[in-house]
Amino acid sequence: MDFTEPASAQAFRRELRTWLETHLDDRFRGLGYDLEAGEQWLARMREWNALLADAGYAAIAWPVEYGGRGAGLIEQVVWAEEMHRAGAPPTLNPIGIANIAPSILEWGTEDQKRTLLPRMLRGDDIWCQGFSEPEAGSDLASLTTTARRDGDVYVVNGQKVWTTFGHVANWCELLVRTDPDAPRHRGISCLLVDMTTPGIEVRPLVTITGEREFNEIVFTDVRVPVGNLLGPENEGWRVAMTTLAHERAGVANLHLGVRAKIGRLIGTARDLQVDGRPLTTDPGVRRRLARAYLDGEYLKLLAGRAISGALHGRAAGPESSIAKLVWSELEQDLSQIAAELLGPDANAGEWGRDRVYTRALTIAGGTTQVNKNVIAQRILGLPRA
Repeated sequence: MDFTEPASAQAFRRELRTWLETHLDDRFRGLGYDLEAGEQWLARMREWNALLADAGYAAIAWPVEYGGRGAGLIEQVVWAEEMHRAGAPPTLNPIGIANIAPSILEWGTEDQKRTLLPRMLRGDDIWCQGFSEPEAGSDLASLTTTARRDGDVYVVNGQKVWTTFGHVANWCELLVRTDPDAPRHRGISCLLVDMTTPGIEVRPLVTITGEREFNEIVFTDVRVPVGNLLGPENEGWRVAMTTLAHERAGVANLHLGVRAKIGRLIGTARDLQVDGRPLTTDPGVRRRLARAYLDGEYLKLLAGRAISGALHGRAAGPESSIAKLVWSELEQDLSQIAAELLGPDANAGEWGRDRVYTRALTIAGGTTQVNKNVIAQRILGLPRA
């Protein structure tokens, strides 16, 4: 595999790095997601998001006419690498820009594009996805939230769960069942819902870390204009697959955060002393850390293979399932290594949070069992049963 970047990507890297050196000051550096920080955090993130948008860096993959750069895959990889290297905050609309906007661009009306995308781009509106339901699990096709046509509106009733950003979102990409008599994958429609509409109740869910990252949302006789239908009625499954395809494409960047975390863990181990000697002189510790380091590099290689395949016209393959599996299990392994090295000190700070938080990573974004089935069937050629 040739990892040499084309000249255009190198030029874009220099351009973005220079821009970040100029505009990324102490007000923004290291500012991450803190959904309980309130209006001050939102204002700071919106300020940063506006800087990115004005410079054309908020959504580089979008078409130029909607505020993007029409950037290719290599430029998107460069963008992620340079933002991570500089410690720059993410955009305020990670779900909207990366997942929902591609569906609006492909399926939306011109009015929907012109009205919704500019506000999403600048962070004026925050978006969430209303997909998962309490009784549906990983089987999205079994959703039961209904939308009944009543003149020029749909009347929505039902419940969604695990909705990230739901308590701060202005808009929601909502999957509903519009034809209860159709087969499971049919009769589903996609609505773009203003979250200030009467009848919407958002209930934050407190996780084991004490954070309110997710939400459940209850819809009671919520009236959504028919003009907010995204794509054809009863073709919402196809719209959802567009959204999920872009969501899963994000695994190509998973290695950035985890490899940085491995580096921090190795640095911590070097600083620790046992009987006057660095902890990293212990052969067992060195083996554990070396294994984690190699797994991080393997994850980077998987990302490179996925990117290479896309650049050469290969349809998205099972690399995303392998990468998700390796990443989630590696994150859990790192928290266990930290516990073994740091002892009681691993119960606080970054590692203390990780030790409980990473339990969810083999469930969220596609469970380990689902990903293993994909790998077994599509790579190993094993039968479904």
